[in-house]
Amino acid sequence: MAEPRSRYLVCEGREIHFTEWGAADAPAVVAWHGLARTGRDMDELAAHLAPRWRVICPDTLGRGLSQWSPRPAEEYCLGFYVTLAVALVDQLGLDRFHWVGTSMGGAIGLRAAAGPLRGRMRSLLLNDIGPRLAPPAVARIRAYAGQPPAFGTVSELEAYFRTVYAPYGWLSDAQWRRLTETSTRRLPDGRVTPHYDPAMVQQFEHHPADYDQWEAWDALDLPVLCLRGQTSDLLEPETAQAMRERGPRAQVIEVPGCGHAPALNVPEHFAWVDGFLAEAAARGH
Repeated sequence: MAEPRSRYLVCEGREIHFTEWGAADAPAVVAWHGLARTGRDMDELAAHLAPRWRVICPDTLGRGLSQWSPRPAEEYCLGFYVTLAVALVDQLGLDRFHWVGTSMGGAIGLRAAAGPLRGRMRSLLLNDIGPRLAPPAVARIRAYAGQPPAFGTVSELEAYFRTVYAPYGWLSDAQWRRLTETSTRRLPDGRVTPHYDPAMVQQFEHHPADYDQWEAWDALDLPVLCLRGQTSDLLEPETAQAMRERGPRAQVIEVPGCGHAPALNVPEHFAWVDGFLAEAAARGH
């Protein structure tokens, strides 16, 4: 697999890490990860796209190698993430680009497409996310993400990831190991834990309506594809059907063998992304 370029930029006073794949003059795709994850989750998809696309995979504020927020109650929210995204694409000189977002990364893209990046975002691919989240799934995510466990060894942490992220679908042993090693940090006592700021779950306390985005959805005017994990507990079938019928009238594909959220790491997933991006580009978006 091709190796990414690891880069850092200061956006709104915060250092943001991202990986960059492909040629600098190729058409651009921003690939944004989920709530408690890092941009390295996009490695397989980015490597697949890199021969034709310039792919930018950020670590959200408080995740991976990006800075942790000194003002978590204010900055861990979709509004500030969108502000950071605008600063990032501005500094990278991306005038037009596509967006692929898993879970929270899709919610950021949705809000940005209806707001400050309207007209610049050429298409939006939502990976198991919509303008409404199922409350039981939010409670589940808050429970595991707000109090990340710690283990004595990386192997134990990998076993935990294999359990909690089983809904991602099939990953090879090598992919599970990479997922673990790219999202591990060591605590002062020597144990290892997932590589994010636990305070990021304050988003749900201080911004409880952050993910209620029907108004933004109805304002979208770009092609949208939604990949819904067949057994997803976050994106309910009723919400997915409404996404087909209102706003941009998204195409929705049910992804077999996955819940929340498909890992975007196998040929079938790649084919859906390729086809969607090619069609959007052909239509002049």
